[in-house]
Amino acid sequence: MKKFIAALTLLLAFSINANAQDKKELTSAEKGKKEAVALSEYLQLNETMTADFERLFEQKHRTLEDKTLSQERRAELSRIVEMKIRATLSDAQMEKLTANKDLFKSLITNE
Repeated sequence: MKKFIAALTLLLAFSINANAQDKKELTSAEKGKKEAVALSEYLQLNETMTADFERLFEQKHRTLEDKTLSQERRAELSRIVEMKIRATLSDAQMEKLTANKDLFKSLITNE
């Protein structure tokens, strides 16, 4: 009986250790939501605008998942995302966003 309990304990210890090493990769929807929430909290956006940005950033991440995407296409995607952000936000909001260079760069690039 002691051997059985010891074997069961070892089995559980190794299975827990193996599960702990699995990195959970965020989905494109989760990444998009995270970016939209960060933007919304920084600029105090309403729910509608937050949902719009969530869809935009989800689409950005879904496009970036394509491993065959060339560097030119990635640069074009960044440019398009930036243009859509500029078209949606007011001048004052855009000025505030561009003042936060780290947030702005993370929103328009693939990082």
